[in-house]
Amino acid sequence: MSDTAQAKEKLAADFRAVMDDIDALMTATTNQADSEVKALRDRIQDRLSGAKEKLLDAQHEAIQRAKDAATATDDYVHAKPWQAIGVAAAVGLALGVLIGRR
Repeated sequence: MSDTAQAKEKLAADFRAVMDDIDALMTATTNQADSEVKALRDRIQDRLSGAKEKLLDAQHEAIQRAKDAATATDDYVHAKPWQAIGVAAAVGLALGVLIGRR
């Protein structure tokens, strides 16, 4: 499993845990004492803060990967401009054929 897929799974698990805690909080507010409600709220806040941090980290990682890909593409086009033109023409032709069939 790739790092990105693992990060997505971890983030999804964190959000499921937050949702479970919110459900428990709703149940506790009607049935439990104030100290237990406060403990649940604190736990929810901690998990939500952690999930936000992980989401920001994933966003920064995605931005960095996009920048790296753009830099690599730019370097390739500058190093081999005719091959880049050929690839672009082939992709354009393939798209034209696919669109023309409809």
